[in-house]
Amino acid sequence: MRKRRLILRVFSLIVLAVLCNWLLPESVPAVQEHGAPEGIYSHQGAHLFFIASMVLLVYWLRQRRLVREAGWRYIQYAAFFFILWNADAFTAHFLDEQSGILDTALAAPGKIRIDVEENLPALAWFYYFAKLDHLLCVPAMAFLYAGLRRLLKDAGQRRTGTGSP
Repeated sequence: MRKRRLILRVFSLIVLAVLCNWLLPESVPAVQEHGAPEGIYSHQGAHLFFIASMVLLVYWLRQRRLVREAGWRYIQYAAFFFILWNADAFTAHFLDEQSGILDTALAAPGKIRIDVEENLPALAWFYYFAKLDHLLCVPAMAFLYAGLRRLLKDAGQRRTGTGSP
């Protein structure tokens, strides 16, 4: 019976992959454009709201001393990474679309050119590293997943009485 379910799951995944390949376009640029000017303002506001929410979450977790439990501690780490990610994304969006001090252009497929004034060459490197925001977002999601998974495991152990709280 287990083998049959596994085969059904694998077959379902293959069918889903084929359908996605057939239904979705071949080329999708990984760039999000915002309608000027209100689109970028609301998007930037969302980053600031997310930062404030994560700061409040960290404060709340520490105030109630929930970080003594591993699950909540992982969620606190996720919140820290989400704060860093949002600050980084806010900065990159500001440099990209609001500051006017740098310009990006497509140099070749998969390559961009970052143009800055001659007296600001370090800004191009700063912008480049700011665009690597996934290096902060992915660990945040991994810590969030690990925290939720641990809380679920701990709740299951408390319910069955097999572990210590």
